[in-house]
Amino acid sequence: MPKTPPPFAAFEWLIAWRYLRARRAEGGVSVMTWISLIGITLAVFALIATLAVRSGFRSEFVGTILGANAHVTVYSTGEVDPLGNVNRTIADYPAMAEAVAQVPGVTRVAPLIRGQVLLSAQGESTGVEAFGIAAEDLQSLPGIAQAEQSAGDLSRFDEGIAIGSEVARIIGVSVGDRVKLTSPDGLQTAMGSSPRVNAYEVVYVFTAGRYDIDRTRIYMPFAEAQAFFNREGVADELEVMVDNPETVDQLVPQLFRAAGDQALIWTWRDASGSFLRALEVEDNVMFIILSILVLIATMNIVSGLIMLVKNKGRDIGILRTIGLSEGSVLRVFFICGAFTGLIGTAMGVLLGCLFALYIDPIFSFVNYAMGGGVWDPSIRGIYALPAELHLSDVLSAVALSLGLSFFVTYFPARRAARMNPVEALRYE
Repeated sequence: MPKTPPPFAAFEWLIAWRYLRARRAEGGVSVMTWISLIGITLAVFALIATLAVRSGFRSEFVGTILGANAHVTVYSTGEVDPLGNVNRTIADYPAMAEAVAQVPGVTRVAPLIRGQVLLSAQGESTGVEAFGIAAEDLQSLPGIAQAEQSAGDLSRFDEGIAIGSEVARIIGVSVGDRVKLTSPDGLQTAMGSSPRVNAYEVVYVFTAGRYDIDRTRIYMPFAEAQAFFNREGVADELEVMVDNPETVDQLVPQLFRAAGDQALIWTWRDASGSFLRALEVEDNVMFIILSILVLIATMNIVSGLIMLVKNKGRDIGILRTIGLSEGSVLRVFFICGAFTGLIGTAMGVLLGCLFALYIDPIFSFVNYAMGGGVWDPSIRGIYALPAELHLSDVLSAVALSLGLSFFVTYFPARRAARMNPVEALRYE
């Protein structure tokens, strides 16, 4: 009894390869094969590039949040004075800060003073948010102390103020210049309150990586901020840093217990939660849209295989007549379609990975070709288009492309396998 050859035997690969490289005059569909190959390559490239930019944008956004902002902010519920005014300052902030610092996972606690002021110099003015913070606490804030770009000496922070690079650009100052801060809630007199105006030297200019931070934020020494904003002996809030910001929600109950009954807890997820949720929704929608794009590209394989089956009807009849089983014929044409999907996926992965790795020079070239101004940081919040390549994103793109390629290939291959050899050879 003759031995049955195993599935995907060498002769099946040989026949499939001959069909793939056959010229159109010989009954091949090389043009359709190339169209399918290019379509799948571009679709997989677009999917990987989009996933990389998505991951990079989220990582860049979260990184700038965590580098220049508190992971957790502790407020006070406040007390109402006889005049009906609510005082939300923290009177015993050293004790509260010490108690919060004892919570496992907390790495730093810094009392802060916050206030809105008018910053002016050389005839230019702009509204900014002033943060009063101790020098050692500011030096441990990575987004400021280890900023992407900086000028000046942060060790001289007690002698002046630190300002964002966009603030410095708007009012036209640099390190060593003096600026005026004006607070509307200043000196208390018999006629009411009058604005308080003080002059300070700019000792440090930072670029935190987020346009909204660099455009609106300045830092001043904690004791000076207490005097300037009439906060003698109190703090407005506590800035808390933790060792794992992604799991900060798990620390909230312990922070509540440490801070006391009158504490309010606000995490970085609470502050940026709506934006992060919007990113997740956009990511899901983009993945679905690009998946449809991959599906459309793989449908070209169906067109090519249907034409190949039609052109090779005589060959199929002969192969069946000499003893090839339906399974062997199915595998021959399955290899033709799957091979196209495999090569297209590999080329798409290569292009997508190169795009993610060399996005900076590519973006610079596009910006130069378009005459500049392609990326407006005042709208997008960050200064460049980021990309971050993750193995999971690449594998999901590969699995989607190959899965769809193999799926759509099966049906025309099955049609070829079930072709009646008598009908195929009747008119030959």
